[in-house]
Amino acid sequence: MSKQVIFATGNKGKVKEIEMILADAGFEIRTMKEAGIRIDIVEDGKTYEENALIKVRAVAAQPQAQGCIVMADDSGLEIDALGKEPGVYSARYLGEDTPYSVKNAELIRRLEGVPDEKRTARFVCAIAAKLPDGGEIITRSTIEGRIGYEEKGSNGFGYDPIFYYPPYGKHTAELSEEEKNQVSHRGKALRLMKEELKKI
Repeated sequence: MSKQVIFATGNKGKVKEIEMILADAGFEIRTMKEAGIRIDIVEDGKTYEENALIKVRAVAAQPQAQGCIVMADDSGLEIDALGKEPGVYSARYLGEDTPYSVKNAELIRRLEGVPDEKRTARFVCAIAAKLPDGGEIITRSTIEGRIGYEEKGSNGFGYDPIFYYPPYGKHTAELSEEEKNQVSHRGKALRLMKEELKKI
């Protein structure tokens, strides 16, 4: 099976996580840009799985992706007290180009007065892979925690600075890369995907 993987993302933080987790399996990871694929993909799915599949199918259809495994993820933050918002719209919450510092501040503001036990939240990640033979695999995982009262840490990206992870007593942006990869939604979903690919 091909060890060439094109990951449908331009997010450098995400690519670093992916490379760390898949490195020992011998996969060579490239971004869409590195593979010379420049297409706009409209993620209009209603679930994380649907959005991940939309991405892999669009990229796999490009001539540069022939013979490669194409992977994509869709992830989001679900806050129980806000009816699981922002959910699948996490990247587009308050507008795609809005800095996460603004998004994070707004979510903290919306939770003003909400006590600890009701600030429960989770990160969800679905990863889809499209194989050179057309087969598709999907894995999904989560990390449970709470929304903090302020941004903390500088190791993460996105909503990491406001997501408090009780087992470590830290926000996910305060975790080392190794700690985060062990417990994160994406790390767990990637390890599941790695196991699925090993079976082929």
